[in-house]
Amino acid sequence: MSEHVVAFDDVTLQVREYGSADGPLAVLLHGFPDTPLTFRHLAPHLADQGYRVIVPSMRGYAPSRTASSQDYSVAALATDANRLHEHFGGDERAILIGHDWGSATVYPALASESSRWSRGVAMSVPPLSAMMSAFMSFDQLQRSWYMFFFQHPLSDMVVPLNDFEFIARLWQSWSPNYDNSLDVSAVVGALSGDGHLAAALSYYRAALGGPTADTVITSRVADTMAFVASVPPQPILYLHGENDGCISAASTDLVETMLAPGSRRVVITDAGHFLHLEKPTEVHREIDLFLAGA
Repeated sequence: MSEHVVAFDDVTLQVREYGSADGPLAVLLHGFPDTPLTFRHLAPHLADQGYRVIVPSMRGYAPSRTASSQDYSVAALATDANRLHEHFGGDERAILIGHDWGSATVYPALASESSRWSRGVAMSVPPLSAMMSAFMSFDQLQRSWYMFFFQHPLSDMVVPLNDFEFIARLWQSWSPNYDNSLDVSAVVGALSGDGHLAAALSYYRAALGGPTADTVITSRVADTMAFVASVPPQPILYLHGENDGCISAASTDLVETMLAPGSRRVVITDAGHFLHLEKPTEVHREIDLFLAGA
């Protein structure tokens, strides 16, 4: 594993690289509240399969920088993914894999610059149309209470209390049978510096409240915005944990009908929101079969 610093016009990202530079590109995107450590099983596995694996700390998460544009929209995240493809010389064989916010990023990234990517893998957050449908139910709104809490400035004070106990409790409620201590410690490190927690919360504020007066939207991000609700033309493997405490598995029942032909939905048994950490063998098997075209 090697590390790089990649500077874009409004943000600088810290990136981990695995595998041979000659292999097809695989970009892996983490979510909230998480870090690149979340792919400590999947990244080496893909490298062993011949991929050149790129794992960024998402914009705002240390050691990546906060964005000078103050833009934390999903369109900005998707633009980062496409710029990473460009920066690392990816070709049409490239794949994009995301979990949580990384999953939400996969759809517009693939749709907006579709010639860059052959396939996508999305975990734990379904396409926007499925999420909007899920929000029509009391049960999912109850699960998603934190998203609405993050809209209020009180969250800036509450989340870091008691060494970010809030973060540990989210992990516990979303994946109750998983020992999250290593991961939560990494998240605390990523969010403790100046401005980093505000950046992570801004993902939710941008999603539900739109851009603020301080947000600068670049032309490339503006172009990507048109694809936020689009169906990507590439096949996508959608993976969800049977016992996900964040988003109900039942709310993803129709995901295959919302994606391109060749897409699949697989529910991983006895797994929660962080299914790739809880059941890495099963997740790797499903990804290998999908990438092989099986």
